[in-house]
Amino acid sequence: MSIEFPNLGIHFSHVIRTVYIFSFPVAVYGITMALGILMGLLTATWAAKKTGQNPDDYTNIALLGIVLGLIGARTYYVIFSWDYYSAHPGEILDFRGGGLALYGSLIGAVAAVLIYCRIKRLRVLLVLDTACLGMVTGQIIGRWGNFFNREAFGEYTNGLFAMRLPVDSVRAGEVTELMREHEVKMDGVSYIQVHPTFLYESLWNLGVLAVLIWVTIKGKKKFDGEIFLLYLLLYGAGRFWIEGLRTDQLLIWGTHIAVSQVLAAILAVVSAILIIVMRRVCRKRMDKGENR
Repeated sequence: MSIEFPNLGIHFSHVIRTVYIFSFPVAVYGITMALGILMGLLTATWAAKKTGQNPDDYTNIALLGIVLGLIGARTYYVIFSWDYYSAHPGEILDFRGGGLALYGSLIGAVAAVLIYCRIKRLRVLLVLDTACLGMVTGQIIGRWGNFFNREAFGEYTNGLFAMRLPVDSVRAGEVTELMREHEVKMDGVSYIQVHPTFLYESLWNLGVLAVLIWVTIKGKKKFDGEIFLLYLLLYGAGRFWIEGLRTDQLLIWGTHIAVSQVLAAILAVVSAILIIVMRRVCRKRMDKGENR
C-alpha cells in the first residue's frame, strides 16, 4: 500500500484505494473526480460573475457535462481499446472496471456547452472561455485519482520526482522491461520506479490555469474564444510531452502511435494558428476604426 518519492525523501506507507461509507465501498478515485468537478464548477461560476454572466448557467452546463463527459470518456477509451472490448463486449459498460480517457471527457464537456448554448441562445465562444477555466481546475484535482489508483505513470526514471511503487500494486501490462531491470527489493517486496506523469500533468495544468485567469482578469482577451483556444494550446503542449512518457497509451489502430499525443499536437498547433490569425484580424479592425 506504500508509495514513495525516494529522491524527495517522501514516503507514504498506506495509500488507500477505497473508503467505506456505512459499509459501502467508495473508490477514492471517484471521490477525487467528484471533488475536481465541484472545484471546477466553483471556478467557472466565479469567472462568470467576474465577466457579467449568469453563474446558474454554468451549474446547468456542469450537470449536463457530467453525463456527456462520462459517456465521452468511456467511448473514447473503448474505441481505442477495441481489440480488447471486441472480445469482451460485456465489459463495455462496466465503468467500475476502469477505463476513462480525459480527451473523451473534454469532447463530452464541449458537446454539453454547445447543446446548452443552442437551447438558451447563449454566445458559445464566450461560454467556452469561461467553462474551460472549470475544466482545467477539474483536471488539476482529478489527476490525483491516478495517484490513488497507481496508474497513468511513465517509464523508469531516477530523476528528482521519481515515484516508487510495489510491482504487485500496478497492472502487469504497464510494467516495462526497463522497469523490471531496475526493480528494487525491500523487505521481500519488489518495487518499480517511474515518472509520476499524473503529478507532471497536475502541476502543468496549475500553470495553465494561472495563465488563463491572468488573461481573463487583466482583460487581455481580444476576441471570444481566445481563452478556450489558449487552453487547448497550453494543455495540448504539456499533454504531448507527458503522454510520450506514459506506458498505458491508447494507440491508433494498427500502429504504435499514441492517439492522445497526436490529438494534443493537432489541437495545440491549430489553436496557435487561430489565435495568431484572429488577433491580426482584431488589430486590423481596430486600425480601420482609428483611421475613420
